[in-house]
Amino acid sequence: MRRVTVVRSVVLFVLAAVLEIGGAWLVWQGVREHRGWAWIGAGVLALGVYGFVATLQPDAHFGRILAAYGGVFVAGSLAWGVVADGYRPDRFDVLGALLCLAGVAVIMYAPR
Repeated sequence: MRRVTVVRSVVLFVLAAVLEIGGAWLVWQGVREHRGWAWIGAGVLALGVYGFVATLQPDAHFGRILAAYGGVFVAGSLAWGVVADGYRPDRFDVLGALLCLAGVAVIMYAPR
């Protein structure tokens, strides 16, 4: 896989994670923290845009993209918790996220 293609793929995965995790967080804030319908609506919008971003991946295989994205989601969710909620992951959280990201690399970027 060409370097430019890998960089594009990684950027799209990060954007997808921001949209999906951020959207879910906004819905959570709207419902669980009673911040209201505007937060919920913004979250639903972000989640909808996430669905489109996933289709922009250079690989054409839906299953491969979503399987790999799962690892990005795991690591991104922990990172979001650190930044947005002050969550402090322990060494097992970090190890699990790194294992997931290694899985992303194998699934998406291993030579075929």
